[in-house]
Amino acid sequence: MLTETLIKDIPEVKVHGRTTTCREPLTLFWTASGFECNVTGSELWVELEVTYDMFEPWFSYTVNGDWVGRQMLQKGRYWVPLFRGMNPENVKNVHFYKDLQAMSDDGNSYIHIHALRHDGGFVPVEDKKLKLEFIGDSITSGEGLFGAKQEQDWIPMFFSAIRDYAYQTAEKLDAEYRVFSQSGWGVYSTWDNNTRGAIPKYYKEICSLMQSEENERLGGKKPHDFTSWQPDCVIVNLGTNDASAFEQPQWVDETSGESHKMRKNPDGSYNMEDMRALQQAVKDFIALIRECNPNARIIWCYGMLGTDIQLYLCEAVAEYVEATGDRRVSYLQLPDTTTESVGSREHPGYLCHKQAAEVLAGYIAKIL
Repeated sequence: MLTETLIKDIPEVKVHGRTTTCREPLTLFWTASGFECNVTGSELWVELEVTYDMFEPWFSYTVNGDWVGRQMLQKGRYWVPLFRGMNPENVKNVHFYKDLQAMSDDGNSYIHIHALRHDGGFVPVEDKKLKLEFIGDSITSGEGLFGAKQEQDWIPMFFSAIRDYAYQTAEKLDAEYRVFSQSGWGVYSTWDNNTRGAIPKYYKEICSLMQSEENERLGGKKPHDFTSWQPDCVIVNLGTNDASAFEQPQWVDETSGESHKMRKNPDGSYNMEDMRALQQAVKDFIALIRECNPNARIIWCYGMLGTDIQLYLCEAVAEYVEATGDRRVSYLQLPDTTTESVGSREHPGYLCHKQAAEVLAGYIAKIL
């Protein structure tokens, strides 16, 4: 006989990802957010409530570390089976992941976890050896990790929290991890020059980039309590969209008339006034990360979709270290995408993410 237990009444359940303290229900905002439990019994179901206007959430889950399910979710409140018919005496580790990023263009796209239906008991989940935070853009959101190489549709189906370099790095290091990422955004502007799409502007809130009345009701705009989860290492993978902005037309707000353009000189070189503004944004963000995470190693990564502005990113990181004396900040180049390792939407595919995880995990193990 199955028992239904509210998620708030199962203290053994470990919550993953930046969210509020509310557990009635548990709201998932970010890529790879979710829950993990150790449970006996032969059967386990999860009660979900799903909302969205444009972009339906997807989820993946693992049982005993093996990826056994991935699913598109539709609107409504309903039960989803996670396993059935397993040996009831054995303890099963179940980890539920939100595959889709926080959608800045859909402030109503959420997964809410209400309850678990089970015929066993719960056992506490042991803490991992390390905590890692990944900050980035579409690469860190896992865009392009599903779909054939020719696919160009920007849809939730082609995002994955399970195949990306963040998941793989955490697996290699036996680490708990969180993701703070948004496709098309950068440290200074979006790929098309919109300065409102700068990741640092939203870092101190739980999930304020999903701007809607529903997001505010759910607590997305509330300050994030950094003391509740302190990472050993913060990995920033930004710069790809900032580099693209130099190649795009100026952005113009049709309502206010506000405009912005990262410029190149007539000879094709970067306008240094604009590049210095970008470098200052890098240094300011590192300072903000350090303020919020005083004991963490900070690694600025770049290179999975080209290295156009690598020199300038390296300079900015070096200038920050020199000015502050903070030797726990460093730069790391990640492997570039090739014709063999590309995924859908001209983004890094699984092979590129695997190569990046090997480089990053090795580096983190060395510096820690």
